[in-house]
Amino acid sequence: MSKTLIRGAKVLGGEPQDVLIDGATIAEVGTGLSAEGAEVIEAGGKVLLPGLVDLHTHLREPGREDSETVLTGTRAAASGGYTNVFAMANTFPVADTAGVVEQVWRLGQESGYCDVQPIGAVTVGLEGAKLAELGAMHESAAAVTVFSDDGKCVHDAVIMRRALEYVKAFNGVVAQHAQEPRLTEGAQMNEGVVSAELGLGGWPAVAEESIIARDVLLAEHVGSRVHICHLSTAGSVEIVRWAKSRGIDVTAEVTPHHLLLTDELVRSYNPVYKVNPPLRTERDVMALREALADGTIDIVATDHAPHPHEDKDCEWAAAAMGMVGLETALSVVQETMVDTGLLDWAGVADRMSFKPAQIGQATGHGRPVSAGEPANLTLVDTAYRGPVDPAGFASRSRNTPYEGRELPGRVTHTWLRGKATLVDGKLT
Repeated sequence: MSKTLIRGAKVLGGEPQDVLIDGATIAEVGTGLSAEGAEVIEAGGKVLLPGLVDLHTHLREPGREDSETVLTGTRAAASGGYTNVFAMANTFPVADTAGVVEQVWRLGQESGYCDVQPIGAVTVGLEGAKLAELGAMHESAAAVTVFSDDGKCVHDAVIMRRALEYVKAFNGVVAQHAQEPRLTEGAQMNEGVVSAELGLGGWPAVAEESIIARDVLLAEHVGSRVHICHLSTAGSVEIVRWAKSRGIDVTAEVTPHHLLLTDELVRSYNPVYKVNPPLRTERDVMALREALADGTIDIVATDHAPHPHEDKDCEWAAAAMGMVGLETALSVVQETMVDTGLLDWAGVADRMSFKPAQIGQATGHGRPVSAGEPANLTLVDTAYRGPVDPAGFASRSRNTPYEGRELPGRVTHTWLRGKATLVDGKLT
């Protein structure tokens, strides 16, 4: 059927309404809408949100298809309520040319589950020595607007300044992985009481904070946009808050796992908790939640980082850093932000759809749930609560820190331009 009526959904958590989808567009929003000629979805008070947008996803293709592909990653995205994801550049080969970003973009087009917007590398080969083909990637079919060496920091101030100057010409943004490399050599976890007790190399907060401080000043000097990836410390929050008070064009993201988990979990030596930046302290977690609530941190981004079993099921020091997150992100945000009263569902839509789409210039995504808008939508059973079972993940990898943990909320339906990609929790 070309028409779908979503009956009795709480749009952005408000009063129940009906939403009529006609083709790729929302035709009407109201109460008592006619179901003539339409497939009817009885929402039963579930929350209807605009399709989620993730500004920070690792899809691994090309080069590491053993951990994820564009197809499996976008299936995972649809399962988590996402209709648009931005794919990081640390692939093999690196997405530092127009050819590679176009390949990723076309694979996303072919998948049909989720729009994929490639992120271009800032420097050639992520080596931090020479600017990549920023203009060519922007002018390609992929129309890249976000550039990042995520996984590595653009640590050279001159290179970072040049990148900010270059992207300013087309209103692009440089997304920085804030990690001073000389302060984190051999780092295995957050530097603090737990790392001292365990004898593991520490990743100090200042390694993140010093880069953020430098880069917001560079952005102010150049008059360009900078975005801070996976902000993780209370000190970083204060720097971003200060920068925004000065009118500096900076945005920041936080991951779901940094909103919930702490470095105390590393006592288990379970490599599933090994991530970059590392899990921090309870004080940091509380500061991140408050900053997301008050808007200092603009968005939630998953940093979905899939790894095959053999790269995580090993001793801590040898394990890869990263966690999958697309299929659990909304549940973690409900647990940490909604159920605690820090955000309502309209706030979740803002942090997980509207603002990430705005930062990444994702056309057709992050739009209001209203007549005439693209039918990119997700329906959430917020009353559900149950254990996380990675065996049911659509992602090719299973490295989740939440296995067996009870979390609230379950995405039941996702629509991409009116086409159902997830129905009753099952991919179409």
